[in-house]
Amino acid sequence: MMNANYRNRNRGYQELRVWGDAQEYYVATCRVFRAFPYELKRVASQQIASADSVHRNIAEGYCRRSLREYLNFLNYALGSVGESVSGLHAYLQAQQISDVDFARLNAMAYKLENGLLRLVNSLERKQAGAEWEDQLVIKESNATYDAGEDRVDAFSPQYPTSPSPRI
Repeated sequence: MMNANYRNRNRGYQELRVWGDAQEYYVATCRVFRAFPYELKRVASQQIASADSVHRNIAEGYCRRSLREYLNFLNYALGSVGESVSGLHAYLQAQQISDVDFARLNAMAYKLENGLLRLVNSLERKQAGAEWEDQLVIKESNATYDAGEDRVDAFSPQYPTSPSPRI
């Protein structure tokens, strides 16, 4: 959940239910796979990395400034969930995880996939209906920085007026 002291437009992904679900999935994955024996650490590391990738891709896509990029990153997140679930099935068949751990992680991944699919479908509908503003327009006031109109030049960099000698 977003900390009220650190709110801005770029951190809005923290309000998304799928981002929270992805964080929970990552934590649950870590709890199961960190107990793997040394000889399986590479396998465990890959499973943790695929779960970690989901919430990271949701966040990175949200922070991009175009809907096309956002959708690409949401699809990367879906791919990471698929990779993770494929691993779960393999680890269950190899008897490297318990039926209970598999069932819990698989259910969490299923919920996460469905949330991502709904978000992607919703955004694609908005894109098709031209309901999405794909431009970031920044309007700032000098008051934001306690700079009056007469003080704007005080914050501008000073550039030399004569060309620098070439070396």
